Amino acid sequence: MPKMKTKKSAAKRYSFTGTGKVKYKKQNLRHILTKKSTKRKRNLRHTGILSADNVPSIKKRLLPYG
Repeated sequence: MPKMKTKKSAAKRYSFTGTGKVKYKKQNLRHILTKKSTKRKRNLRHTGILSADNVPSIKKRLLPYG
């Protein structure tokens, strides 16, 4: 059986922590920043952790060797 291919679009968006959680960069911090509050923009800077419900599908289908 051939090797499974990693979905490259997913590889650019998600990465794994040491404990196996999936982290991602939060959206809405690219443009139209004047109407967003400073607190909201500050919280969007930090990486997000994907909920445990979605982790198996990311690991199995999108990033099989992650």
